[in-house]
Amino acid sequence: MADASRPLALITNPHSGGGRGLQRLREVERELDMTARPFRSELTRSLGHAAELTLEAIDAGEVPVAVGGDGLIGAIGGAAAGAPVPIGLIPAGRGNDLARGLGIPVEPHLALEVILRGYTREIDVGEAGGRRFLGIASVGFDSRANRIANESRLPAGRLIYAYAALRALASWKAVRFSLSTGGQTKRFTGYTVALANNGYYGAGMHLAPEADISDGLLDLVTVTGTSRLRFLTHLPKVFSGSHVEMEEVDCFKVREVEVSASRPFVVYADGDPLTRLPTVFRVLHRALTVYIPQQEVDE
Repeated sequence: MADASRPLALITNPHSGGGRGLQRLREVERELDMTARPFRSELTRSLGHAAELTLEAIDAGEVPVAVGGDGLIGAIGGAAAGAPVPIGLIPAGRGNDLARGLGIPVEPHLALEVILRGYTREIDVGEAGGRRFLGIASVGFDSRANRIANESRLPAGRLIYAYAALRALASWKAVRFSLSTGGQTKRFTGYTVALANNGYYGAGMHLAPEADISDGLLDLVTVTGTSRLRFLTHLPKVFSGSHVEMEEVDCFKVREVEVSASRPFVVYADGDPLTRLPTVFRVLHRALTVYIPQQEVDE
């Protein structure tokens, strides 16, 4: 268990989830006002600013608490990796997929209770081109759909990702990917390459059912060429994780892999742009400590 006396630094993206971040912050502040736990609040201007605030909080002996979506949590977790201080999560985004994978409730008072109880877990941190992520980094069809979702004004939830997938599929042209790991190179033409630290993305899509966020490995998921109709028909399977049974989907675990493609792509991770191809993905084993529910520790 972590030190329960450390002050909390509530680092909030006020725009997360269409303003949900600021709303959740106020709810958490009211809850903390009824406790003896010291805290302060900071609003972010960007993900880079969030990383700066995280380092300042750590230097001040405080616990950084992310109040926002997966992008904010990824920025804070990436900055805090390697530090002897846990971070807390108050989910307030559109997807909240890292919280889903760690069993952290979306209700702000329950998520705060997780932090106050003080149970922690060491988790892995992904890295691509020197930039860190906590959830899933993807490129190809997935990254294009992620960009469309980010630009949309549709409300939070699965609807926005379904809309983005349909938009991306309408103009999709197959890409040739190259994967180099362990001295071997694999090439294929298809849709997507994803490196999963956590199993979920896109508001509950279970892309990597076998992913273990503490095993020191990334789950590499690829989707090879198939017709658009077959791709669309079987797309809903990703919510249950049964898509991995399809012959077009391959999953295996890696510690490091270099990915390139036949045309330029931006890599998206934790819901935001991370880097560009070609790049090397690797894992930092148990580099970050996170507050989690007691039952997750017991399991």
